[in-house]
Amino acid sequence: MATRNGSFVTEFILMGLTEQPDLQFPLFSLFLVMYMVTVLENLGLIALIGLISHLHNPMYFFLFNLSFIDLCYSSVFTPKMLMNFISKKNIISYKGCMTQLYFFLFFVISECYQLTLMAYDRYVAICNPLLYNTAMSPKVCFNLIFGSYLMAFSGAMAQTGCMLRLNFCDANTINHYFCDIFPLLQLSCTSTHVNELVNFIVAGINIILPSLTIFISYGFILSSILHINSTEGRSKAFRTCSSHIITVSLFFGSGAFTYLKLSSVGSMSEGKISSVFYTNVVPMMNPLIYSLRNRDIKLALRKSLSRKRF
Repeated sequence: MATRNGSFVTEFILMGLTEQPDLQFPLFSLFLVMYMVTVLENLGLIALIGLISHLHNPMYFFLFNLSFIDLCYSSVFTPKMLMNFISKKNIISYKGCMTQLYFFLFFVISECYQLTLMAYDRYVAICNPLLYNTAMSPKVCFNLIFGSYLMAFSGAMAQTGCMLRLNFCDANTINHYFCDIFPLLQLSCTSTHVNELVNFIVAGINIILPSLTIFISYGFILSSILHINSTEGRSKAFRTCSSHIITVSLFFGSGAFTYLKLSSVGSMSEGKISSVFYTNVVPMMNPLIYSLRNRDIKLALRKSLSRKRF
């Protein structure tokens, strides 16, 4: 076989979520519905925020970007995953695998920082409301978003670059439903110590650092909420923040379980199950969580539907 980027393998076989034939079609139907709901929800939220003028503020600007990221990164691997449920040979080329890995890492790291920016936005709005317009000006918001994408680009390049230096000699069956880091490391016929170290550093920076920032932000937010005299004010603040806390718990919890460990620890089956949460469940749940628990979104949706009826 021709050598490509130091690798003798030119294609990989994806084992998928399960090898049981009886489960292939039910899982295909389930994940197809989930993907369709994810696409419709996130496109709907993007359109709603873009069209409704009173939603043009930093909070919804970050939510707009979150929906865009969820839509993109769920689309990186889900169409291929669905094809693999109903096809006999689940093959992906070497270039396709590395491309999928890069874009998956880019969007998943972007989501880490997007959730962090949303926590920071709520911190400024609740703890320093008089400085909100200055601290969260359009220029500042743009720079924060640019910085989050820059961190995602750096992390994805570091991880993918380290993966490209590995050799894959004979084994080419990936024990996963997409090209993820640990299943690929298991197939390498060269030393993976550098990759494991880089993975631990990149995952630590992009999971632990945002998590600490969010934790500290909500510590200050909770302290400020408890000092609000108005019951209605406290209720509104808790309602706004609780949606974000639910999303952060789902995303960072499943992501930390998967990536903050060495490749030899735990089974790939556990990794596949936990990855379903941050790759399929979270992108589908985010629009629901933010829409059902957000009065502005529900009001904008009612206005939009009433205009169409009229």
